[in-house]
Amino acid sequence: MKSNQSPTASTTLKKGNVKQQILSYLYLVLGSALFAVGDVMFVNPYHLAPGGVYGLANVFNALWGWKISVAGICMDIPLLIIGTIILGPKFGVKTIISVVLIPVFTYVLETLWGYAPVIHGGEVVADTQSALYYIAKDGTQSWFMPDMFLNTVVSGLIYGVAIGVIFRSGATSGGSDIISMIIHKYTKISLGTLVLIVDSIISLTTLLAFEDIRLPIYSIILIFIESKIIDLVVEGVKSYKTAFIVTDKIDEVRDFIIKDLDRSGTVFAGSGLYQGAERKMIYVTLNRSDLVKLKANLRFLDPNAFVNVIESSEIMGNGFKALPTE
Repeated sequence: MKSNQSPTASTTLKKGNVKQQILSYLYLVLGSALFAVGDVMFVNPYHLAPGGVYGLANVFNALWGWKISVAGICMDIPLLIIGTIILGPKFGVKTIISVVLIPVFTYVLETLWGYAPVIHGGEVVADTQSALYYIAKDGTQSWFMPDMFLNTVVSGLIYGVAIGVIFRSGATSGGSDIISMIIHKYTKISLGTLVLIVDSIISLTTLLAFEDIRLPIYSIILIFIESKIIDLVVEGVKSYKTAFIVTDKIDEVRDFIIKDLDRSGTVFAGSGLYQGAERKMIYVTLNRSDLVKLKANLRFLDPNAFVNVIESSEIMGNGFKALPTE
């Protein structure tokens, strides 16, 4: 059977796919490098452990001097192998590349920079109640006055951008997420809940290791900031809402959506549960400003309208984000 696609269109599509693949690998390299920067220069010096394999690697580094890169890859590779055996081949080439790139960049920073903090309130010559320590490149222990909150915010921003860019490349985080996926397979607990539990347990190891209640608290704050930044990087800053409008003034509401908001939608026919009366419902997806206009005008168009508004995490198709080419 011959393809209906012209040679020119096929060539253009292939070139577009090649460009997307090149861009995705550049994202992967950039995200892995940023992750290493955030971990070595911001997270590790403050003894934070915001979940994941590298959260544990930071604790091992502070307690026993193990290199973060070595500890990280020594945990990541067995987890990938175990995950593949139990869950099947869910982890693609890009995830494997990410597992290799992150410790490589981390090792380079450990060697060239050490574990000195970027954000701090100055070096101190001896331990005080509020001071923290880091291991310098020459192996000596140095004390500094921490700026916990500012460093946590910056760490969350860097981690969020790094992991978000890695996700945009088509790779996954791997690491401790694999533990959550394995537990999820054998239990009824949701994957999101398991990831939160595993990361929280890892964060609590800082309390056991350093006996400082600030560390797990700031680690959890870091996780929260990181998750919000990941959403922004992956999904973008636009926020869309989907509205279901049950109304007897279907023509008036329809005209307002089409003419005033310059949007389209879909009309469904249905019947009420109580009296069985036939009703019509409009399904429409809008950005935040258009939804405000719609709600403000609905009270004039149909004061008795019933409206259900839900959050839309991703919208693809005509007028919104383009559908994926692959």
